Amino acid sequence: MSTALSVYHGRFGRAAIYRLDKSLATHAHREGHIILLIGASDSALTISDHTYALTGSHGVAVNPWQPHNFIAADPVNGSVLLVLYIKPLWFLEAGRSADNALRFGRNSIEITSAVGRLAQRVTSMLLDDESSSLFDGYLYELTRECFDQSWQWKSDEPTNRMTWSGISDFRIRNSLRLMRDRIGDEFVLDDIARESGLSRPHFYKLFHQNVGVTPNTYLNTLKMETSLDRLTMSSDPVTTIGLDLGFSSQASFTRFFSTNVGIPPSDYRRATMVLQ
Repeated sequence: MSTALSVYHGRFGRAAIYRLDKSLATHAHREGHIILLIGASDSALTISDHTYALTGSHGVAVNPWQPHNFIAADPVNGSVLLVLYIKPLWFLEAGRSADNALRFGRNSIEITSAVGRLAQRVTSMLLDDESSSLFDGYLYELTRECFDQSWQWKSDEPTNRMTWSGISDFRIRNSLRLMRDRIGDEFVLDDIARESGLSRPHFYKLFHQNVGVTPNTYLNTLKMETSLDRLTMSSDPVTTIGLDLGFSSQASFTRFFSTNVGIPPSDYRRATMVLQ
């Protein structure tokens, strides 16, 4: 059974330890994403049709908005993963140029002695529920080590790079605003296309060209981000959160959340540590 062993929300992102024994649906995050195997069986991650192994020697870095999915290899023992979600602001502060400000240089991360040591320290702090003032510092150092490595060590592997040039088309900017403002409405994306002055095929094509993901992926990401914030920062019942996001029942919201995160929302809330 997939479960969250610990979740931490800090200043520049969040960290979690998951035990996953089933594959996840393809999804995306506004944040950058680092995934390291810390126990049990090897597994893999697919990014844009390229599969990367998650082993004791290699982890995976995912750029903001890159669609990806976890592939479980052992349904019995599962994989124990350390997962970091890095806020976009961190990339802007850490990037040495506009070219690499919002992305990793490549997706594969080698578990060097430095990466392994920092990952072990972060894992220990998460599992011991340490509310240490040093926690964010260790998360920062681990992220920095992976980020720098991704730009220093180049290979012939696909980099799946994404550049960020802003949303140039005003109709797509309007559609993003409509999705944010009406995230809990029972609308379909065809309505958004029509209100943005576009036919459905043109809307989907233009949206992907400007944003880098499909409208469905973007909307699901908004719902995931909102649900994570409310599960972490509020005491609102899970049912209420799901209904506010447009789900017809707690069961449908739980299915959506579990398919994207790997665990039910109630389990995620129980595992969360929040830095106040």
